[in-house]
Amino acid sequence: MAQKSVQLDRETFSCSICLDLLKNPVALPCGHSYCMNCIKSFWDEEEKKKIYSCPQCRQTFTARPVLVKNTMLADLVEELKKTGLQAAPADHCYAGPEDVACDVCTGRKMKAFKSCFVCLVSYCEKHLQPHYVAAQLKKHKLVEPSKKLQEKICSRHDEVMKMFCRTDQQSICYLCSVDEHKGHDTVSAAAERTERQRELEVSRQNIQQRIQDREKDVKLLQQEVEAINQSADQTVEHSEKIFTELIHLIQKRSSDVKQQIRSQQETEVSRVKELQEKLEQEITELKRKDAELKQLSHTEDHIQFLHNYPSLSALSESTDSSSINIRPLSYFEDVTAAVSEVRDKLQDILREERTNISLTVTEVDVSLSQPEPKTRAEFLKYSCEITLDPNTANTQLLLSEGNRKVTFMKQQSYSDHPDRFTGSYQVLSRESLTGRCYWEVERKGRVIVAVAYKNISREGDESEFGWNDKSWSLDCYNNSFTFWYNNIETRVSGPRSSRVGVYLDHRAGILSFYSVSETMTLLHRVQTTFTQPLYAGLLVGATAELIKVK
Repeated sequence: MAQKSVQLDRETFSCSICLDLLKNPVALPCGHSYCMNCIKSFWDEEEKKKIYSCPQCRQTFTARPVLVKNTMLADLVEELKKTGLQAAPADHCYAGPEDVACDVCTGRKMKAFKSCFVCLVSYCEKHLQPHYVAAQLKKHKLVEPSKKLQEKICSRHDEVMKMFCRTDQQSICYLCSVDEHKGHDTVSAAAERTERQRELEVSRQNIQQRIQDREKDVKLLQQEVEAINQSADQTVEHSEKIFTELIHLIQKRSSDVKQQIRSQQETEVSRVKELQEKLEQEITELKRKDAELKQLSHTEDHIQFLHNYPSLSALSESTDSSSINIRPLSYFEDVTAAVSEVRDKLQDILREERTNISLTVTEVDVSLSQPEPKTRAEFLKYSCEITLDPNTANTQLLLSEGNRKVTFMKQQSYSDHPDRFTGSYQVLSRESLTGRCYWEVERKGRVIVAVAYKNISREGDESEFGWNDKSWSLDCYNNSFTFWYNNIETRVSGPRSSRVGVYLDHRAGILSFYSVSETMTLLHRVQTTFTQPLYAGLLVGATAELIKVK
C-alpha cells in the first residue's frame, strides 16, 4: 500500500510536460501545475498565435498569465523526495522509434497505453485517465495503441470515416456519402464489418477444412516417401548385385579375349620367327658363297678358275618371301573393332534401359531425368539466352552485340578484376547453368566451346578450358574437332559446320556437343556427375557469337 501511495504521489507531483518531478512549480488559473521553465517554453511556441492554453485541459487565456512560484507546492515536493519518491519514470516507459507515442505528452513522450477511435488520439496511461472519469469520454472506443489513426480520417473532408461504399469498395465519411459517392451502395462501417465478419468465418472454416485435408495428404505422402525409400533401397541392392554379376561376366569375357589374343600372338610370332631363322640362315650361306666367289675372282690361274667356277656358281634354292605381308600395328585391328562394337552396343543398350528405368520410376511422381532430345525442335525447347561476363574476358577479347559476341582483338582497356582470365584468350558466361539447357555458337576460325565451374583457375596453362578437371571443351579448328577434359585429348569426327550446339542436363550429368546445319549430328557426349553450377565458356582465335535461337 505504501508503494502505491508513493506512485500516486509521483504522478500527482509530476509535470505533465517533462514528466519529471515539479521544479519551481507554478499554478495556472485553471488549477494545473507545471515546472516554470516547461510552461514558459510551451507558451513561447504559442507566442505567434497569441493564444496561451493549458497543455492538459486546453483552457485558453486571452493574456499571458503571470507566473509565480508556488512555494508551498515546492516545499511539499522536496519533502516527498526524502520519502523515496522516484525522480522520473523508468526508461522503458518512454516511447522508442518502434513504439506508439502519446499524442498529449510534450517534451519526451511516454508510450501510448490506448488509442481512441473517436478522438483519433493515442494516450499514455496518465493522459488516458479522463476517458475513465468523464461521462462523455467513457463512451469512446478505446483500442490497442495504433500508428494508423490518421488513415481513418477522410483526406477530403477531414472527418472520421465511419461508412463504407460497396460500389467503390472503400471507406468514406458521412459527407462523402452525400457528395461524390451519392447514389452509391453505402452502409455503416459496422454493418459492412458484420457482413465481412460472416464471410471471414466462412473463409476460416474453408481454410480449416483445407488444412485438415492437406494434413491427410501430407500423411499419405509421408507414407509414399517411406514406400519409395524402401523400394529404392531394395532395388539398389538388387541392381548392385545384377551389375556386379554383369561386371564379372565382362571381366570373364575380357580375360577370354586376352587369352585368345595372347595365344594367337604366340602362334604368329613363332611362325614369323621360324621364317626369320630360315632367312638368316640363307643370308649366312649367301655371304659365305659371296666370299668364295670373291676369292675365285682374284685367282690368276685361268685353268684353276674354270675348274672351280661351276661348283661355286651354283646357288641353293631361295626361300620364298613373296607371301610376307607387312602390316605394322594392324594385326589385331579386327579384334579391337569387334570389342569396340560390343562396347557401343552395350552403351546403347544401357542408355536405352536407363531411359526405360527413368520412365518407370517417374510413374511414382518422382522427378527424374527425361530422355535426351532427338530433334532440333526438341532441343530448342530448352534453349536459354546466355550473355558473356566482361569481368572474365581476357584483355585481348572484345565483347559486342549485347555481350553475346566475342572477337580476338588488340589489347582492351578492361579494369582489373579477380575473375578475369589472364593466361588464355577466353571468357565465361554471366549466367550459371543448371537443369536442362541448350545453346548454339556461331564461329569463325578456331574456337573452343566449353563449360566450366566458376572456380576454374584464371592464370597459367591450367586455366585453359579442357586442361583441368573443372572444364569440358570441344576444340573446333578447320574441319576437325577435338574434345578435351583434364588435359586428355579425344579425337572427334563429324561433318563440317560453322555452328556448334551444346546440350546440358546438369542433374543427369549429360553434356553433348552437336554439329548444327540442316540436321544435327552428335559430335561427342559426356556422362559424368557435375558437383557445381556450370558456366558457358568460349576460347577465341577469331570470332564467336552466342546465337539467339527460337
